[in-house]
Amino acid sequence: MTELPPLRDVISKYGLSASKALGQNFLFDHQLLARIAKVPGKLDGAEVFEVGPGPGGLTRALLQGGASVTAVERDRRCIPALEELGSFFPGKLRVIEGDALEVDAPALFEGKPHVVANLPYNVGTALLVGWLSAEWEPWWASLTLMFQKEVAERIVAAAGTDHYGRLAVLSQWRSTPRIAMNVHRSAFTPPPKVMSAVVHIVPAEAPEGVRLKTLENLTAAAFGQRRKMLRQSLKGVPGALEAMESLGIDSARRAETVTVAEFVALARTLG
Repeated sequence: MTELPPLRDVISKYGLSASKALGQNFLFDHQLLARIAKVPGKLDGAEVFEVGPGPGGLTRALLQGGASVTAVERDRRCIPALEELGSFFPGKLRVIEGDALEVDAPALFEGKPHVVANLPYNVGTALLVGWLSAEWEPWWASLTLMFQKEVAERIVAAAGTDHYGRLAVLSQWRSTPRIAMNVHRSAFTPPPKVMSAVVHIVPAEAPEGVRLKTLENLTAAAFGQRRKMLRQSLKGVPGALEAMESLGIDSARRAETVTVAEFVALARTLG
């Protein structure tokens, strides 16, 4: 195989620059990209779904790891660079021009792909919430996603910590998230104002007898007034105060002290 041109040469050739409007920040460090591509585990022969590949830095690391990649890119300026990359890996890269928030991703795969992406900052959380809120077992095998570090900390936060909230409960009640690595802002071009982190999420079995909608309503009420006692914040949720009493959950507590397991038990009791 002909040697791949350096990523900076590709960007220069196609006149690419990171778009602030699209929340883009490019990564050039091949060693760092290779480390991110290894987070889901062995990819040889695996399917990968990538969102916002930009000029294809992470894409080439995934392809070099043996994956077959389906990449959705909204920025049409990047499409020629991605198509050129595909010519080095015949039959291994499928590029779809479109908005990842509108693409029917599950329909693109026969098996369960690993989702691996340096997500554009402006749509990252919305995509994650969509993937976590879908049917369970999910259509994906794992999620390996780059976020602003503060968002990553909210995903993995434990009860009683500053970052704990609705996103932590949604992420943890039927999946297991961890921060796989931190990424310094200087690794990006242009450097963002904040630090970043890569989160790895694997699905777990959903607890029986729990409806996502009930859990969402509970956490929306509880964390919507997180400084108030539960007896105040949950009084508008029918049956919540009685459910807390039956489970022995003190209604004088605040939302950030309630564990994921306790929220699940409350949701189950409310049916």
